[in-house]
Amino acid sequence: MTNTTAAAPVHGYSDLKRLMSLMTGDEKHGPAATSTLDALWVLYDRVLRVSPGTVDAPDRDRLLLSKGHGPMAYYAVLAARGFFGEELLPGFGSYDSPLGHHPDRLLVPGAEIGSGSLGHGLPLAVGSVLGLRAQGLTDPRVWVLTGDAELDEGSNHEAIAYAGPAGLEQLHTLVIDNASASHARPGGIAARFEAAGWSVLSVDGRDHEALHDAFTAPHPGRPHAVIARVTPKR
Repeated sequence: MTNTTAAAPVHGYSDLKRLMSLMTGDEKHGPAATSTLDALWVLYDRVLRVSPGTVDAPDRDRLLLSKGHGPMAYYAVLAARGFFGEELLPGFGSYDSPLGHHPDRLLVPGAEIGSGSLGHGLPLAVGSVLGLRAQGLTDPRVWVLTGDAELDEGSNHEAIAYAGPAGLEQLHTLVIDNASASHARPGGIAARFEAAGWSVLSVDGRDHEALHDAFTAPHPGRPHAVIARVTPKR
């Protein structure tokens, strides 16, 4: 595997609040964005093997942002890691800005998918793992970040039910649980993944060390889900 370890950040965690403040507008979905901030930072700072110089490397790790609405935290983290300059942030959501209200993989450096309607990221992640396997690439890890309410979508149910028995060890799902789901499942989110044969850990979504430990926990032969519980900052 080539060296896809992330390069030193252009900015640190303490800069993220300032970077997010550069993005304004009525459709920024602030609470949805801030609920993902800590988990995204830990992933890009300490876990994902990808950097601005390796965004096209076949053996890079991949992060698919299924929770595509409210992408301010995602954009702030990408800018902090040097995927693009912070001068793009004030244009967020404007007509001629590459930083739309939902990320576009053709416009945003580092973005792996175009996040359109919610609920499609996990099925795409399953397909990404299968595609990597078909190419003999078994080292790259595929992460997908979803919201708790997205799991109401039938496509997610099918992806969860398939990935466990298929033993998709390269697949990792991060669920941001900010109690926004209208139809919570009996037993909670973790039980749903466990029933399908996944490795599952639940953590405080603001605790960086707990997040890192959960992200890097071994799960041989099984896909891995991390349920990050958060109270959105408003």
